[in-house]
Amino acid sequence: MSAMRKTRLTSLPAPYLKRLWVREDAVLSEEYPFNLPWLDKDFALDFATPVTIIVGENGTGKSTLVEAVAALCGYDEAGGGKGYMPVDHSRAIDRSGALLASALRAAWLPKVTAGWFFRAESFFSVARFLDEAARDANAAPPDFLSWSHGEGFVRFFEERMSKQGVYLLDEPESALSPKRQLELLRVFHTIQGSASAQIIMATHSPILMAVSGARLLEITPAGLAETELRDTRHFKLYRDFTEDPDDFVARALRDEI
Repeated sequence: MSAMRKTRLTSLPAPYLKRLWVREDAVLSEEYPFNLPWLDKDFALDFATPVTIIVGENGTGKSTLVEAVAALCGYDEAGGGKGYMPVDHSRAIDRSGALLASALRAAWLPKVTAGWFFRAESFFSVARFLDEAARDANAAPPDFLSWSHGEGFVRFFEERMSKQGVYLLDEPESALSPKRQLELLRVFHTIQGSASAQIIMATHSPILMAVSGARLLEITPAGLAETELRDTRHFKLYRDFTEDPDDFVARALRDEI
């Protein structure tokens, strides 16, 4: 069950989490996640916009970085908010994010205690947990699971992120059609404009990368750097496909992409 905590609100605009950096006493090793190419004693990441988007190929550590932020915020590794443990994940959830968090420090202004960590693979367990918790409290359950897959996801985002907080999302597009991604894009656009919440998201979706005014960061073997949508490998890949699908597929089958 959830441990009820008093939500701390502020009149200051997002972002609330301002900076991450490596602890002075951190011991980095050759073991994952401490051997990520962008992680060294000088690593620091500043958050300057309400919405921050992190992109990169699998294995570059983008999800691990989001998981580390979630751990620093006090969210459960399986997803959810503070005090929630919706599933028994003692043998099922990768602990690399929590390990990375142990090497980092975070600066806040102010420290906002509300929020959520979204993982697509555990969404249904989390949604079921929320329904059961509401029934136990004799309240009307949110009933996210009564909707179709994509509708339930978007409804969940709209309901949760309408409140002040820090929200971490790990590849939410895995559960959404392109049309549903556009609906989520509108949610992010509203938050970016109002600065009413902070979003930190890892994604492969060029649609979700297109939040106007958001800060876009790309992780490559050379490190982590700010970029533009049209300069990302993801955008270029989709652009090449839509310009000439037949040629793109032919080159892909010859392993030329």
